[in-house]
Amino acid sequence: MMVPVLFVLTTTTTAFNTTQPANNTQDAGVFSNHHILPTLLVLSLLALTVALLACYCLRFKNQRKADITTVDKKIPNGILEEQDQQTVVLLPRSPSTSKTYFPIPVDNLEEEYRIRSADDGKLFRVEYNSLPGGNPQGTYEEANREENKDKNRYPNILPYDHSRVVLTQIDGIPFSDYINSSYIDGYTEKNKFIAAQGPKQETVNDFWRMIWEQKTATIVMLTNLKERKEDKCYQYWPDQGCWTYGNVRVAVEDFTALVDYTIRKFCVQYQASDGPKTPRLVTQLHFTSWPDFGVPFSPIGMLKFLKKVKQVNPSYGGPIVVHCSAGVGRTGTFIVIDGMIDMMHTEQKIDVFGFVSRIRDQRSQLIQTDMQYSFIYQALLEYFLYGDTELDVSSLEGHLHKLHNTCAPQDRLGLEEEFKKLTNMRIMKENMRTGNLPANMKKNRVLQIIPYDFNRVILSMRRGQEFTDYINASFIDGYRQKDYFIATQGPLSHTVEDFWRMVWEWKCHSIVMLTELQEREQDKCFQYWPSEDSVKYGDYTVEIKSETQCDDTFSLRDLVLSHDPEKETRLIRHFHFHGWPEIGIPAEGKGMIDIIAAVQKQQQQSGNHPIVVHCSAGAGRTGTFIALSNILERVKAEGLLDVFQTVKSLRMQRPHMVQTVEQYDFCYRVVQDFVDIFSDYANFK
Repeated sequence: MMVPVLFVLTTTTTAFNTTQPANNTQDAGVFSNHHILPTLLVLSLLALTVALLACYCLRFKNQRKADITTVDKKIPNGILEEQDQQTVVLLPRSPSTSKTYFPIPVDNLEEEYRIRSADDGKLFRVEYNSLPGGNPQGTYEEANREENKDKNRYPNILPYDHSRVVLTQIDGIPFSDYINSSYIDGYTEKNKFIAAQGPKQETVNDFWRMIWEQKTATIVMLTNLKERKEDKCYQYWPDQGCWTYGNVRVAVEDFTALVDYTIRKFCVQYQASDGPKTPRLVTQLHFTSWPDFGVPFSPIGMLKFLKKVKQVNPSYGGPIVVHCSAGVGRTGTFIVIDGMIDMMHTEQKIDVFGFVSRIRDQRSQLIQTDMQYSFIYQALLEYFLYGDTELDVSSLEGHLHKLHNTCAPQDRLGLEEEFKKLTNMRIMKENMRTGNLPANMKKNRVLQIIPYDFNRVILSMRRGQEFTDYINASFIDGYRQKDYFIATQGPLSHTVEDFWRMVWEWKCHSIVMLTELQEREQDKCFQYWPSEDSVKYGDYTVEIKSETQCDDTFSLRDLVLSHDPEKETRLIRHFHFHGWPEIGIPAEGKGMIDIIAAVQKQQQQSGNHPIVVHCSAGAGRTGTFIALSNILERVKAEGLLDVFQTVKSLRMQRPHMVQTVEQYDFCYRVVQDFVDIFSDYANFK
């Protein structure tokens, strides 16, 4: 309220002064002598006003920036959250932290999640802000020693003295027992974890010394080395061969890259003064799907990752070392999900608030944001609702028998019940804004099947032509690679040029077509390739080079795509599956197995650029093909399958993927056919 008053005073004084005659020298002299102080006062008031206005505007701008709600700001595979660049952002605490939250029975979890999520997650924020920040009696004397300050990645994230990991002191090097790491309890197991910051270049030797001294067999890494061009963690392992870090020799044994995480196996050996110690196997599981901002869009990948960590970590191993960049946010999120799943199994309830409060006594600020806090609940609800649906191929036949048999005649098939859980998934219509714009509606073949904004395929915008970046197509993750598929509809006559523009701009070399041009006397897809010679669509020319029939189920067309302005060409292989009847599903799975194998071979030869897959609407048969591609690749690599979670993941990326219970059942049956064809289990390893 002070700013308007000052402005009025200034205006009034100025008006008074300007009434003095400018050409009256006597008055001018009086003005000089008697009005010098008021003039200075006016100038001072003006300066103060400007300063206050600037401070007010800056504060308002920063306040607005802090108040932005981020739930609806989505990026591929994640939810956006603003972060500070220099230090770890610590959110403001609630003035009162005396509120208590009681454990939640698992049967009430869905309702409790719904209540807390209402009003943009308001109750999650309230609950998170009620958490104690840390141990009020905790001290940081060792972390704050001048000799140790440079070992801390962030000056405001430090280990407590009472729970810090103490290294063996190196002779002649004072304070060499310090590392920014803390022991953290699991649900029942004391010191189950070590929460650590991402190693810095100058602390990497200490990191490996800790791994050796603590007898750690498993490292969980939850950050990428760089995010938003910022260094988050020093690469503390060799890409190949071996490297020595201080007295610890680390050699790469194995490397497996999957869509959500990478597994690296190291042979680690300590070089003591009396000779090398017996080497140990250390496995690093590196979760790569945590987005640069915020939290993952879905907890499915994190739950799969957590299960793998539990499987890999041996019973004889020391604490599991978990780190992100600071060792509090993502690190705490992982540890809490692990602990609460254990509690869920043992007590049929969860106590996120109580567990976070306890482990913050061991390392302050674990769980960095309310979004991470709500993500924990989301992951626990996902686990409770759907459980562990993963199968070993050896148990597939028994599982299929169970799905297709019921106790009483009136019962629904177990398969239908399983599929019903998928159809109950909410379609996020609020994330289909681009496809529902009036200018884009006519480009959609089926109005119910529109790509989500966060993973839609974006074309280059044509100069002076709005909305020319849209095509009804979605990026879909593969088994090993993100955005490995493009799921799209069969082109319409007026979207053919956009279709070829997409193929060109995204460097696709493989197109899989799962429909005929017409079925039951209805147009299902416009013929977007020439029957002979070539055809031109805008700036693109498509020429047919050859056409080959591969048994009764699919044909191969070799097409040459030319971009006329650039005078460049590209070879495209077109796989056209004919084994899908007009109604229902293919009679047997061999044809689908064959075409998937042919596409994979083509990908290996042409480079792993996105595979374009389409039927008519780009959901039912398209989703079934992509699901089977991912499932069969995992069966071959691991001898494991999870049809339910594979299809669920697809439906989170594009609505109605695998559209009917018959298509869902077909996924199981094709895997069974695959197992029967390659009946030797060794083929899957």
